[in-house]
Amino acid sequence: MKVHYFQRYHQKENVVTSNTMLMLSRFYEYNSEKFFSLINNLILKEDETPELTIELQQSKNGNESIPDAIISQPSFKIVIETKLNNHFEEDQLERHLKQFQDEDIKVILTLDPKHMKEEIKEKFDKYLNEFNEERMGKTPIKHINITFKDLIEAMEEIIEDNDFGIKSIIEDFKSYCLDEKLFPDSDKWLRAIVAGTTIQDNIDLDLYYDNANRGYSEHGYIGLYNQKSIKAIGKLKKIIQATNINNEFESKVIMGEEITQDEIRRIKEAMERSKKYRYNIGERLHNYFIVEKFIRTDFRKNSKNPIQKSKLFNLSKMLNQNKLPATEEIAKILDGKTWEEFE
Repeated sequence: MKVHYFQRYHQKENVVTSNTMLMLSRFYEYNSEKFFSLINNLILKEDETPELTIELQQSKNGNESIPDAIISQPSFKIVIETKLNNHFEEDQLERHLKQFQDEDIKVILTLDPKHMKEEIKEKFDKYLNEFNEERMGKTPIKHINITFKDLIEAMEEIIEDNDFGIKSIIEDFKSYCLDEKLFPDSDKWLRAIVAGTTIQDNIDLDLYYDNANRGYSEHGYIGLYNQKSIKAIGKLKKIIQATNINNEFESKVIMGEEITQDEIRRIKEAMERSKKYRYNIGERLHNYFIVEKFIRTDFRKNSKNPIQKSKLFNLSKMLNQNKLPATEEIAKILDGKTWEEFE
């Protein structure tokens, strides 16, 4: 059973904020140097790195006590305001400015699934400029607006392939963001899912199934991962929960249009085939991810370790296209390529 690091299915802003802070704290605990690189690249920018300063003793004059050396670090404060529907309020942001004192670096960070509306950003930034001008001589406050996707991409740029201790946590946070619809372009994401002995059944029946207690998300594409390669991809059409206890078939559509007779047939066939693997998925509630059609490909992972359960790919970013081509074309583009070519 997959372990989740982040609380699921609660879209309240305080829960989203708590999970984001948990992600950042985990990142800091894993490697403080990479954490500060993340903060610098994403928020503080290159001209404001909160690095340690080491000063050796120069001289001792008079009665003044001079230590042999000093290690110091600029103080900084980042005030975070999280929204889920871009409902930033200018007066609320203005009140947040009172949180700052005498820090060397001051940042108000606004976080939302989408970038802040230009009208609100222009108004607040104008107010902030005037606020900073009135306090000449004091460190100005900087406003940075990012999305959850910006945050994840920044973390992925910092980590390396051998950062196993943090990779699974970032992957789960990415999955959490997708589950909670914190990515506005979720239909452009591919979820690679480990498919073992059932991979041929999945391709034959154009579906993938998983235990219902593991939850689900409305991503755009499914990739069947086997032997360190995505062997087939399909565009997600609908998600159905179903059982077939004592030959009484029951189903409920979780995402998409009403179930068809052909889909019922395919789900029942998957249930029947599962018996040859010495388990019967029909006896327990499962989610069935129905795709339009699985298209074969060979999109390989070159690095040493295989994935444990799943991995997410942003196809729009990988292909540099806002409007994705047909699944056949995507499979053709990825065929023969490696994951590392798109990192």
